[in-house]
Amino acid sequence: MTLPSERIADHLAGRPIMVVGRAGMDIYPMPDGTRVEDAHELVNDVGGSSGNIAVSIAKQGHPVMLLSAVSNDGVGRFVTRSLGEYGVDTRHCFVTTGLERTSLAMAETTTDSPDVTIYRNDAADLAITPAHAEAVDVAALGAIIITGTALSREPSRSACERLFELAGDAGCPVVLDIDYRAQAWASPDEAREILAGMARRVQMPVGNDEEFDLIAGGGGRDFAAGLAEGGALVLYKMGEGGCDILEGGGEAHIGIFRVTALKPFGSGDAFLGTTMATLAAGPDRAA
Repeated sequence: MTLPSERIADHLAGRPIMVVGRAGMDIYPMPDGTRVEDAHELVNDVGGSSGNIAVSIAKQGHPVMLLSAVSNDGVGRFVTRSLGEYGVDTRHCFVTTGLERTSLAMAETTTDSPDVTIYRNDAADLAITPAHAEAVDVAALGAIIITGTALSREPSRSACERLFELAGDAGCPVVLDIDYRAQAWASPDEAREILAGMARRVQMPVGNDEEFDLIAGGGGRDFAAGLAEGGALVLYKMGEGGCDILEGGGEAHIGIFRVTALKPFGSGDAFLGTTMATLAAGPDRAA
């Protein structure tokens, strides 16, 4: 029997990955450990869950592109330029023409209760439409990664649904990074309905234990196991407890690699990006 991971890896080989959703500017007070209110120096970089995942894939040497939208201003141009410098294909990063703005995040680089504030009123990345999805050559892609935030508002939600339909027609695997952010949704009930519905349909749902509990309404581990029994490759993350890989009626546990942490956010994006690049590299590297 061919496992879901093998089917996904086979389709990924030699094909670019498309990530869909949020890319913005992250701003950090310097030096590391400085609180925002005490800062006299700031540095910036590209951020956002989808942007981070795309950069992680690019750093591993696998071709990747981002479907998103940025505002027609210096912040939007910074994001697009920075993504390109990291090696991300930005041909599907569109420029909005309305009052939407590229999101900003002010984040402290510390593990001691860091303050992270994200500014996302009228976020530009949520302005992608089904027409943007239809402009993508889905048949040429190895996989599509949809982040949960991209499903939180229209027209981005409909764009993701259209992309999912096109992926089904092309036999292209779809990955859902649940990526639950309470402030992005009208209510937890809406998030549960939309995210659970998508998780049941994609080939590879990814989330942590709290996110699976949320979309299942409790009993997230059983929900994840049910998705695997239905034919999906499920990554069930548990923070410092590692990650369980569920597929084909079996499971494997992957522990963590001890590192000196600088901040507690963004690691999940790097994890998914590296996982996808490793799957694409084939069994020799994956082993």
